[in-house]
Amino acid sequence: MMPFVVGVRFRPAGKIYYFDPGELELATGTRVVVETVRGTEIGTIVMSGKEVPEERVTQPLRKVIRVATPEDLEKERENREKAQEALDVARQKVEERGLDMKLVGAEYTLDRSRAVIYFTADGRVDFRELVRDLASTLRCRVELRQIGVRDEAKILGGIGPCGRRLCCASFLSEFYPVSIRMAKEQNLSLNPTKISGVCGRLLCCLRFESELSRGLDALAEEREEADEALNEEQVAVEEAPEGSTCEERVNGDPVERESVRTERSPGEDTSCSDDVECSGPGSSTGCHKVSPRGQSGGGYESR
Repeated sequence: MMPFVVGVRFRPAGKIYYFDPGELELATGTRVVVETVRGTEIGTIVMSGKEVPEERVTQPLRKVIRVATPEDLEKERENREKAQEALDVARQKVEERGLDMKLVGAEYTLDRSRAVIYFTADGRVDFRELVRDLASTLRCRVELRQIGVRDEAKILGGIGPCGRRLCCASFLSEFYPVSIRMAKEQNLSLNPTKISGVCGRLLCCLRFESELSRGLDALAEEREEADEALNEEQVAVEEAPEGSTCEERVNGDPVERESVRTERSPGEDTSCSDDVECSGPGSSTGCHKVSPRGQSGGGYESR
């Protein structure tokens, strides 16, 4: 039996985590309090309850504690202000110790038992003494987490070269590999300043635009194959009459048009009538009878 879960997101465009709703009926957009590996946190329901394959669920599956109360939401707002203060203190400590690291953001758990501080650095940084100093100053457990430049752009946000909000900060919940080959497939300039985002890495949109480009190329190939098949069919239709015999029906039986001939008797009148086309006196072709409009049948040839 597949587990019944709800999807919870903790920040805009963040990853979706599965939780057991228990007896709660939770609609999309509901703020809930859940227990995570870091402690108690507030998230937003972005996927209503449904069954998912067991391999997609990280065990143990944790339960939703409750729907967030007004007191929980007020505490969350206070925690955001406290997190900014903790970030300012951490930056001061980093400057005092001369560490080569850039602090990006900070956040508290709902019960304020743990503070998580995100930073970027070119290499490994020994921040053990810094953690001890911050723990004694902030009076809680402190976790320093190193992130990449793309995660930094996701947290800070910004405007891309297209004039819109960054994809990673607006709707991309996960980062996917992007290669220079994707730019080549779209015939884009390989100038790094034109195909790189504010993070300094290749634009994330190169990937899904490359997938769209491949789809359009496949569609164009299908259309070309269909056009070629149609042209071949038309050629076959045009060539068909050359080897065929035109037939008409006389008294219901199919006969060849040229084979329907009768000879007049020597004494029979061979003068032209209104329905006979004459080639003139002395013509070797003689007269050919023209059938009235709407009638089928062969002509007459006089000898």
